[in-house]
Amino acid sequence: MPSCAHNTKRETPNLAESFLLMGTTVTIRVVGDAPDLRMQESIQRAIGAMHAVERACSRFDEDSALRELCRHPGQLTPVPPVLFHALRIACEVSHLTAGVFDPTVGRILELQGFNRHYLTGEEISSGVPSNIPTSYRDIILVQDNLSVRLDKPMMLDLGAVAKGLAIDLAAKELGEWDGFAIDAGGDVYVHGVDPMGEVWTVGVEDPHHAEEPIALLRAGDMAVCTSGSAKRRSPLDPDIHHLWNPAENRPARGLASCTVVAPIAVLADVSATAAFLLGPDRAIPFIEDIGLVALCVKENGQILQTHTMKEYLT
Repeated sequence: MPSCAHNTKRETPNLAESFLLMGTTVTIRVVGDAPDLRMQESIQRAIGAMHAVERACSRFDEDSALRELCRHPGQLTPVPPVLFHALRIACEVSHLTAGVFDPTVGRILELQGFNRHYLTGEEISSGVPSNIPTSYRDIILVQDNLSVRLDKPMMLDLGAVAKGLAIDLAAKELGEWDGFAIDAGGDVYVHGVDPMGEVWTVGVEDPHHAEEPIALLRAGDMAVCTSGSAKRRSPLDPDIHHLWNPAENRPARGLASCTVVAPIAVLADVSATAAFLLGPDRAIPFIEDIGLVALCVKENGQILQTHTMKEYLT
């Protein structure tokens, strides 16, 4: 999470608020010499933008646009722009990874025990048949009228895209400030300066020793997002985590975490997930091919990183 450099400079006024979103605690901190009320209004607009993404893209909310889309397989269905955009990104990354990353794994995740609403604890079941194989190729996007057709019954999961997209939309609401940081449980976006007037420092969590960061990055106007297997484990089987490789029909193996630095959070988030799914032999080449920066930790603790990562390490 973002941390301030320690020095003797006067701290700039700042305000922070934390809330729950998409199963994690999000903290937004705004830095600027302005009344608290004005900062609070800006933070509330950012929070509203993030909740709007969740309402559109959640597979846990019966009333979400995603759930409504999944109720009408075979039909061309108009969807909100944010859901269409999320699906387009997911399908593009699916194509780049030859289906190792795939947004149609929602039903598989349900059956593996990832099916409880984080606020209510209610068990969610889509009722989608589990014996019909699906892939991103069964998602037809029609740009002209922002409509989608699912050619087979399926439950979509956009967790790797929606959180990053929510962060980016929140960032647009906060652009007037000298600095701000959005920390969404492993996915961070920072802008400008921290309360001490310094470039933000972002810690990359060690997946094997969570109490200490494995690296510190100097980051300004960029996202640092991490995907890993440590925190979300199936209540049915602790050996199963939520990052499912549909190409091999099992959880991804080989990496413990993958952190990506990118100009926007949605790109960092989805790329980190895709790299994790690709595994230790392909993760770094994949990130380098798309021109981003990454640090991955193998299950045995070995660190892999792009040659550009050293530019960000403190």
